Amino acid sequence: MTSRIVVLASGTGTNLAAILDAIDSGHLCAQVEAVISDRPDAPALRRSLEALRPAVALKVRPGEQRQHYDQRLAEVVRRYEPDWIVLAGWMRLLSMAFLGEFPGRVVNLHPALPGEFPGLHAIDRAYAAARAGTIDRTGVMVHLVPDEGVDDGPVLATREVAILGSDSLADLYARVRVVEHELLIEVLSRQLTTHRSHPEDH
Repeated sequence: MTSRIVVLASGTGTNLAAILDAIDSGHLCAQVEAVISDRPDAPALRRSLEALRPAVALKVRPGEQRQHYDQRLAEVVRRYEPDWIVLAGWMRLLSMAFLGEFPGRVVNLHPALPGEFPGLHAIDRAYAAARAGTIDRTGVMVHLVPDEGVDDGPVLATREVAILGSDSLADLYARVRVVEHELLIEVLSRQLTTHRSHPEDH
């Protein structure tokens, strides 16, 4: 049974590309049903169209409250009947108006280890901390998003990434991105297998 995935992405879509590549190569038994972005110019939408997948731009309306936007987002996502929703560079905090509609099915990728550098610019902040001498590694985690906490849901997997003395910020970004792609596919593959074994859970 092929699992149905909806990807929410605000940016370049490199993690979306990793998912699509893993599906095409047979490493992931899934189908990306749609890619949704809050930014109409997001390269992730172009990547989706190039892969012949539906691409939906859902802009925030002027003055729109977060929960109202999330209600509209949930309505769009429901149309695609996803088994999993993957946040791959989604830059908006989701409220329970969205999360409550998909309990246990929202997966987020964050470029830091649990409890370290939640929120935006995690790689930049880790790099600055390394240059200040307080850390010598950062990492990547994939976790479930059960509520409105920031990057603190139940952890599915982590992997450390060393910060080398010779690293530029661009070097660190590149190495973290490689680990993000690998860890995301590893976790999704495991979660999809679990879903197929227990379809009544969703």
